[in-house]
Amino acid sequence: MTARVAVLGGTGKTGRAVAAAVRARGAEAVPLGRAAWIDLAGALAGCDAAYVIAPNMHPDEAAYAEAVATAARSSGVVRLVHHSVASPYVPAMPHHLGKARAEDVVRRSGLAWTILQPGAYVQNFARRSDITLAYRAAAPFGFADLSDVAEVAARVLLEDGHHGATYELASFRATVAELAAALGSTVREVTPEAWARGGGAGLEPRVRDWLLRMFAYYDRHGLPVGTLPMRALLERPPRSLATLLGDGAG
Repeated sequence: MTARVAVLGGTGKTGRAVAAAVRARGAEAVPLGRAAWIDLAGALAGCDAAYVIAPNMHPDEAAYAEAVATAARSSGVVRLVHHSVASPYVPAMPHHLGKARAEDVVRRSGLAWTILQPGAYVQNFARRSDITLAYRAAAPFGFADLSDVAEVAARVLLEDGHHGATYELASFRATVAELAAALGSTVREVTPEAWARGGGAGLEPRVRDWLLRMFAYYDRHGLPVGTLPMRALLERPPRSLATLLGDGAG
């Protein structure tokens, strides 16, 4: 019987990539967007597993995860994979803490769970001639390639042996300055105050505040992420910066 996998948040870039990777492994992917929440248990009916991607900067990701877990249990889903973030328990970043709380919900769900914690997507910076940062460009990061993350997601959704596992994921390590130089992009550093008056001016105040806190943390510490878990799960080298540049960085 062909496995059936629901992808919550399936209309976004991550959801589309995960759904494509699931199909590439011969399974059926069921992308679910906002409309599915009218009857989430019904939308999940017949699915063996669910991949959970909360909306970006969700105000209460724990409640979101609880709703999905409840619907999954009632509809017979047995495997739940939660898309979290690298270093979720960082008190200085509220949206990371939200993911840490959601992870706690998933771990107590009674389902066969796995948690993925990807670093910043390299695709967030690709194909941009000018990159504006409200933190120092020399901060260290572990960048995750979206297709690598999607391939790992498909594996843990469809293979046994990942129940109870938490995997931090990065394809390569670099600074934004190094990434921009390789891409031929120009980096412009601005103060957080200037960003708040410019690019952040139209955002909801809560989201703007959370992003400013994130920038402050990045400025001090970056977001380093190890690459060994990605390599082990893929059973091949993750995509390197040179590889990404060679095919247009996604």
